[in-house]
Amino acid sequence: QVQLVESGGGLVQAGGSLRISCTASGRTFSMYIMGWFRQAPGKEREFVAAISPIGTRTYYPDSVKDRFTISRDNAKNTVYLQMNSLIAEDTAVYYCAAGDLVWGSSLRVEKEYHYWGQGTQVTVSS
Repeated sequence: QVQLVESGGGLVQAGGSLRISCTASGRTFSMYIMGWFRQAPGKEREFVAAISPIGTRTYYPDSVKDRFTISRDNAKNTVYLQMNSLIAEDTAVYYCAAGDLVWGSSLRVEKEYHYWGQGTQVTVSS
């Protein structure tokens, strides 16, 4: 069992930066692919980033590529999402997720992730 707790959300101006974190309980954090998803009001939850268990591989959709960076510190059981050049469309609740899945096309698929945090709100003012 893995419990995930996000933190670091808040209000930021367009063009600004924010780093959110997700800390996991349990000893098996380093075994999991970690992902970030987000859900804006009235929209479906969408994939934002993923990182392999030891952090050697990352994957992003085009909407955030070159602006967002996912990283992890397995010694601290923590995954981060550094968000730069934020735009109003980035406003959403951001969720971290952990999954024992195969690296590939399934990274974008919510149901492939077994554990989820409660989410942290990120609001970008224009």
